[in-house]
Amino acid sequence: MEYAKIAEALIELSGGAGNISSVTHCSTRLRLFIRNKSSVNLEQIKKTKPVLGTVFSGDELQIVLGKNLIPIYNEVSKLHENSGAPASAADNTPKGPMTPKERVKDLSSRLIGFISAAVTPLIPGLVGGGMLKVFLLLITLAWPAFGETQTYDLLSMVANIPFYFMPVFVAYGAAKKLGATPLYAMTVAACLVYPNFVELLKGEDPVTILSIPVMVVNYSSTLLPALLIGACAHYVEKLLTKIIPGIIRPVFVGMCTITITFILGITILGPLGDLVGSYVVNIFLWANAHIGPLAVGLLAGCMPFLVMTGMHHAVTPFMVQAISDPGYDIMFRPAYLLHNMAEGGACLGVCLRAKNKAFKSQCFGLAVGCVVAGVTEPAIYGVNLRLKRPLIGVVCGAAAGGVVARLLGATAYVYGYSTILALPIFEHTFLAMLAGIVVAIAVAAAVTFVLGFDESICVEEEETPVPAPAADPAPAASAGPVEVYAPLTGKVIPREQIPDETFATGVLGDGVGIEPEIGEVVAPFDGEISSTTETFHAVGVSGPGGIELLIHVGVDTVNMKGDGFTLLVKEGERVKKGQNLIAFDIEKIRAAGYPTATAVLVTNSEDYAACKVSADGRVSAGDSLITVEQ
Repeated sequence: MEYAKIAEALIELSGGAGNISSVTHCSTRLRLFIRNKSSVNLEQIKKTKPVLGTVFSGDELQIVLGKNLIPIYNEVSKLHENSGAPASAADNTPKGPMTPKERVKDLSSRLIGFISAAVTPLIPGLVGGGMLKVFLLLITLAWPAFGETQTYDLLSMVANIPFYFMPVFVAYGAAKKLGATPLYAMTVAACLVYPNFVELLKGEDPVTILSIPVMVVNYSSTLLPALLIGACAHYVEKLLTKIIPGIIRPVFVGMCTITITFILGITILGPLGDLVGSYVVNIFLWANAHIGPLAVGLLAGCMPFLVMTGMHHAVTPFMVQAISDPGYDIMFRPAYLLHNMAEGGACLGVCLRAKNKAFKSQCFGLAVGCVVAGVTEPAIYGVNLRLKRPLIGVVCGAAAGGVVARLLGATAYVYGYSTILALPIFEHTFLAMLAGIVVAIAVAAAVTFVLGFDESICVEEEETPVPAPAADPAPAASAGPVEVYAPLTGKVIPREQIPDETFATGVLGDGVGIEPEIGEVVAPFDGEISSTTETFHAVGVSGPGGIELLIHVGVDTVNMKGDGFTLLVKEGERVKKGQNLIAFDIEKIRAAGYPTATAVLVTNSEDYAACKVSADGRVSAGDSLITVEQ
């Protein structure tokens, strides 16, 4: 795959680099933090290969990419860094007054987005450290003497680092999410686990700062205190930047931010975060004590919906807190793991019932990926969610497995990964967890098999396709060339000269550019409006021979947020050649500093033999512009 072109397309469809405040990723998802959600073309992103699905959680756009994640993330990250886009995550889009219900929803969405963004960069380290602990445990079980060697001690040290210094890593994630200077928050968080500070708190004499008592708290492996400290450092830095004169700002902002945040951190924020984390974990322990196995079953059954909405990482802080205090996890990790097993079980059920050999093989591969690798998004978005009924099998399997695992006492003692290979983290209760896994896979597969599904939703046409009926709009149904008529009046410019790299390189399809003389876009043929944008600057039209045409007025005009544009049609509307689609103000676009060159692109040009530009120089709306050959 041409990962660089895919990355360019995803950035463009996300509103451009300026609309993205930061970029990160988890195991299968590219995570873009968006300033203005209305500028994101979510439908086109979903249609971009190899995207498996999309989720908006707060201001975080999650693009599910599965095995193609890392190379695409690397390209997106590189392009975003080179764009020079400002780091602030603030969305300056004017917002109208919100109702109390909308305020609560907005606040909860932002809170979940903040926690998820702060925790996501930490997860690979926790998984790496946790799995190294599992590896060392397996070695010592087979070779007890290895536990007495210096090699074991040194490797154990490395495995513990992500957990011990967790506050530092979380503070980094929180600061990056808020657009603050990460080193300020990281410095204060590092103080919480600094050996001298730890020893001072262990002393017999009470510790005070500015006569304010400092509570004795063990901050290693804690997460919520660092979240609060990261947020505090951001707002303190922001305030100081406003009130300190520019000439002395570089000297005093950093010093004062660290000092103020540290004082607030060790007297108020740190103890408060530790207290809240303990209470939340105790709530789950209470649920386990009173409704027992049903608590784990309920959480496991709900997990697929948490994953699909991107809220599953919001549970991570409490999972980590449980491993730290009280030292074991009886709910979160079992639920996570059993959900993964159930996703694999549902794919296995689809595999057993499906008739298409290629589809059966694909489902079996996805099942193995869920069970062995713990990667579920390809299974969710590629099969189970698309076929719908297998999702019922996932819920039933995960819930049944959760009940069985908890009844038998499955308990995680180490932070690991949600895969069958992580069974050793359950130590002496691993047989209980293994029983839950078997039940989860078996129930999910059985329910999926019994309920059945329509595999034609996922199965592509056979290698020897059935001849399409004459009315079919697919390219094969039309023997002759398809004419695309000019949707604007103006000067024709080659696609390569459109002043936007994404258009010029053909990432979004082959075609041509027009420098408009009149601010009107008309239908290039009889067809249907396949897509519109909330900012009215672009429209997609589908027409004869299955052709898909994108008309994008100007470059980066998405940033005008609809000012100067009037959309005259709606998505799904049938249009006739020459019918007005968009009216726009050419001078307003130029005054805003954006090029007016309009891209006219056949977005599915790879489905055709050729797209030949049939016009040169100046064209009037309705003149022949592009000839698409079958």
